[in-house]
Amino acid sequence: MASKPDRARLPAALLAVALSAVACWFGNGTQPVWWLTWLAPLPVLWLAPRVRAPWAALAALAAYVAGGFNIWTYAHGHLGLPLPIILTFIATTAVVMSACTLLFRRLLLRGHVFAAALSLPAAWVAFEYINSHLSPHATFFNISYTQASVLPVIQLVAVTGLWGLSFLMLLVPTAASLQMWPHAAKRVRWSVAGLAVLALIATLAYGGWRLQQAPTSTVRIGLVSLEAHGWAVLPSEEGDARQARYVDALQRLINQGAKILLIPEGSFATGTATIPAFATLAIQNHVTIGAGIALHGNAPDARNMLTVFEPGTTSPATYSKHHLLRGLEQFVPGDSFTMLSGTPRIGLAICKDMDYQDIGQAYAARRAQLLLVPAFDFQVDGWLHSRMAIVRGVESGFAVARSARAGRLTLSDDRGRVVAEASSEQNDAELVGDLPLHDTTTLYSRLGDWFAWLDLAVLAGVLVVALLPRKRVA
Repeated sequence: MASKPDRARLPAALLAVALSAVACWFGNGTQPVWWLTWLAPLPVLWLAPRVRAPWAALAALAAYVAGGFNIWTYAHGHLGLPLPIILTFIATTAVVMSACTLLFRRLLLRGHVFAAALSLPAAWVAFEYINSHLSPHATFFNISYTQASVLPVIQLVAVTGLWGLSFLMLLVPTAASLQMWPHAAKRVRWSVAGLAVLALIATLAYGGWRLQQAPTSTVRIGLVSLEAHGWAVLPSEEGDARQARYVDALQRLINQGAKILLIPEGSFATGTATIPAFATLAIQNHVTIGAGIALHGNAPDARNMLTVFEPGTTSPATYSKHHLLRGLEQFVPGDSFTMLSGTPRIGLAICKDMDYQDIGQAYAARRAQLLLVPAFDFQVDGWLHSRMAIVRGVESGFAVARSARAGRLTLSDDRGRVVAEASSEQNDAELVGDLPLHDTTTLYSRLGDWFAWLDLAVLAGVLVVALLPRKRVA
């Protein structure tokens, strides 16, 4: 059924590769166009059963290598990652997609159409799930994050975690490609299409319903980020000057009614967890102030810490960052979680912690309604990294107040609505907003990665089917 790519078929093959590469380039990365992510696999899946296996594998590989280079500026120019690491990341993704395409092709040409429909989403989600446990960057660049602004769709992660949404995003284009394969029985093609449409409708219906739920309370929060390079040591001339600027900025936010205030990760380096000027400001104005500090600076036992000053306490609440950025952060990682006293129920986290689902699960178990998250981004990834934190809140059921240097300041509820946002990617930034809070327990926070394990079972079944003899195709 598959034949050599002859001269007549070569232009179509090149066009399929080009279309998938363009969709991959613009549909992923730090500034994704969300709807292109759904379309990226479609051209190479259309091509796969129409050419020989090596050409199908090469087409998928070429498309996803070309599209994967959209991270070059970010990974090399901003993160400074070595070329071998960048190429390994791009190549791994492309090789996995190539293998998924071959599995899809094998099943389709053997007449196992329904298994073919499930093969790509099942194999890809298995890869994402395993990678989240092996990679030092956890869920970074999971395709589900590209949908962070599509509120009815992103609600699915509250049920399945990232895994169900990734599955859906690949099931839809796979089902669409099967509608263009004339050798599959019409009844089977329609069954596959019905499954994809039903899953999409159920997702949108659930998302629409969830977005209608009224909040139980609101809290007025102020975020501020002052442009600076590195942390400022306290006490020192530079540190004292920066502290004075932050006190002025925090007072402006307090004057606008903010009850909780947060400044970014690593704003100061100190030998003690307290900053007297912030503690005084909190007590005098009856507000809560969170500040990101490097405790003990460059000492061997230094910690990347969030310290929170509350009006009714004699010492600040503290949290040490669990998940450090390898190669750039020489700190001792934290191993405990911190909840502030009183209501609303507020937990603490820092920047990269929000890339990891274990942090969300831990605070869901503590019934947190809100997380305070100071952060430090790399300018170009401001949108993506802020949305990863927002999706973590949808997944585990809490609002997020995130104040980032060289990134985005965001107030988002546990449905993923961004109620206030400002950019600190180039300049100072501050905002005040009323953040709705819910009292939410998500299915994902209760059952964890249940969908990922179901996906692995589906993949095992698909692989068994791939070993079966060829069916007679109607």
